Amino acid sequence: MPDASPLDDLLAESDELDALVVDLSEEQWRLATPAPRWTVAHQIAHLAWTDTAALSAVEEPDAFTARVAEAAAAWETFVDEAADEGALRPPAELLAQWRSGRDRLGQALRDAPTGVRFPWFGPPMSVASMATARLMETWAHGQDVADALGVIRAPTDRLRHIARLGLRTRDFAHAVHGMQPPAEEFRVELTLPSGTDWAFGPEGATQRVTGPALDFCLLVTQRAHRADLALRVYGPDADRWLDIAQAFAGPPGAGRSPSEAHESRTGDGAP
Repeated sequence: MPDASPLDDLLAESDELDALVVDLSEEQWRLATPAPRWTVAHQIAHLAWTDTAALSAVEEPDAFTARVAEAAAAWETFVDEAADEGALRPPAELLAQWRSGRDRLGQALRDAPTGVRFPWFGPPMSVASMATARLMETWAHGQDVADALGVIRAPTDRLRHIARLGLRTRDFAHAVHGMQPPAEEFRVELTLPSGTDWAFGPEGATQRVTGPALDFCLLVTQRAHRADLALRVYGPDADRWLDIAQAFAGPPGAGRSPSEAHESRTGDGAP
């Protein structure tokens, strides 16, 4: 049986987002979120679609591999097209689809044999990695929903999974930008919302990032510009990485612009 911690935290994160959207009005489902053109409905539709894709990767890996080939032919548009289609559904139907898909995926991951790896849009994933990736997406798109609704979410130590994924995808982020990953391993030293210190990577690394776990997770999911975050970086390679970091599969994300408050302090949005 695989480590259930990422799965349990995925369930908790999903339930928290579910509680945020379950009583929304039709008009609130159509509210714009920080993602260009995406409404609250688009955000939930994307999660429902990706859970279905993940379930296919777990239960029908050959069929999923064919789906990856189709996605590669429309690399820049397939995510938006799927979200557009799902967002057209009535909110109750969309919510039911998301709930059913995530429940089926959670059970499939719990039942998967130890040591198995599943195909994905990025590198193949273990059970724990797949659960962590779904947790990351649920948290990140949940952040977009919360921003649209004007809700401030209380961060939790579930962020430790996302932070680790953010560092482990360092080489992938370089690759999708056509860049050679640095040879030296990086170290990330963060403070979790509970106040607990968390670190990943070799202690002697000269390339380091430190700061609040929330800020690091906002950065690697591209939910905030680094200029607005309380992160400190040591070393030129780590500094370059913070400009391109992405914990999600797919083409390079456009990221977010600096906030107006930061631009008013600096005059030009520079760090």
